[in-house]
Amino acid sequence: MGKINLAEGIKLKSVLGRRILELNDELQRSAFVLVEKGKQPETGRRSMAEIERELDRVRKDSRTLDRLVYRANIDNEVEFEGGTMPVVEAIELATQLRAQASSYKSFSHAQKEEIQFGYAEGTVIYRVAMFDPEDYRKKAEEAERRAHKLSNAVNAKNYTVILDFDDSAYY
Repeated sequence: MGKINLAEGIKLKSVLGRRILELNDELQRSAFVLVEKGKQPETGRRSMAEIERELDRVRKDSRTLDRLVYRANIDNEVEFEGGTMPVVEAIELATQLRAQASSYKSFSHAQKEEIQFGYAEGTVIYRVAMFDPEDYRKKAEEAERRAHKLSNAVNAKNYTVILDFDDSAYY
């Protein structure tokens, strides 16, 4: 059996997903033809049975690859901030850090105090930030820095983990 690294496996998952869509489309196109009454339909370049066999094989490979990638992401760890965590947890943490950075960035763009128009007649209403926008700019930068560092650790690990999967049918 062939071997690929986890990074290649992740890319191949995308390739297999696209191939499944393409085969489903080909199957739909091959299912029906328009013909004149009394004429024989022209057959496509491949029969529906051939397409279905390939589709079954690609689907099986996709499931196998999913299982291998998921297992690798659970069984392997990355180092981060003085500790280790499974790759699957690191991926989720990096996602959460990016979301946190985005939220913090929106707070960093706020004005500390601004007049609100249209709320009251003759009374000046202010919208006052209950935080320092500059603090949130710094927090956003720190969350982004941590997310990048963690993503880099995950990417590096993806090139060292080897999966037992033969990808020769797809490249």
